[in-house]
Amino acid sequence: MSTSPKKVAIVTGGGSGIGLAIANKFSASGLQTIIIGRDESKLQSAKKILGDSCTALTCDLSNLSAIPVLIENIIKSFGHIDILVNNAGVNMKKNFTEVTDEEFQSVITTNLSSVFAMSREVVKQMIKQKNGSIINISSMAAQYGLPKVIAYSASKSAIDGLTRAMASELSPMGIRVNAIAPGFIKTAMTEVALDSDPERKSKALDRTPMGFMGDPADIGEAALFLASDAAKYITGVILPVDGGNSIGF
Repeated sequence: MSTSPKKVAIVTGGGSGIGLAIANKFSASGLQTIIIGRDESKLQSAKKILGDSCTALTCDLSNLSAIPVLIENIIKSFGHIDILVNNAGVNMKKNFTEVTDEEFQSVITTNLSSVFAMSREVVKQMIKQKNGSIINISSMAAQYGLPKVIAYSASKSAIDGLTRAMASELSPMGIRVNAIAPGFIKTAMTEVALDSDPERKSKALDRTPMGFMGDPADIGEAALFLASDAAKYITGVILPVDGGNSIGF
């Protein structure tokens, strides 16, 4: 087993969007950053941006039985895991009555069950180290009701509960657990969704007191803070990074 002298961070869904922005902040700050995703080409493009302090691993996290082996291999290669960011997630926009059991379960598996399984395997290692930081990516969909995203909303509400329960149980062992709830962030996905629906876009911005959308880098900065020693007395928090959207009227 080789032990990396640097702190080792895992970012799931690190190949694009918010995950890539988090990985970028991490690697720029000198963390050995492992990005995990399903899309090999996206991961390789991200690795070019992130440079030598990045390792890209292809894994479909909805295949839960692959996760213990994945984490075991990371520990064999790097010796320790200091930070885990559970960012990988899928969304599905569909009328409530049209969502099938299989579709609902598929979103829950990726957005919730894989977060649990990843965390469980990483925590086994963090307990031995007596330290670690886990950051779950939640959503404004957990803060209030959004139509047509029932499975996503259920999964993200569960993430908030998971975060608090994990923080309560694991913090005495030196493992901090927090979540970030992004607001309207400019990514390829949100831009397509909002630009095609001007009414929704103006509604989103009207109820955001700061009046503009955030950048993926804003989530990266928040994750870097929560993962760092600057946040050593913070655990069990769900931090909205949303320009005030969650308190807007």
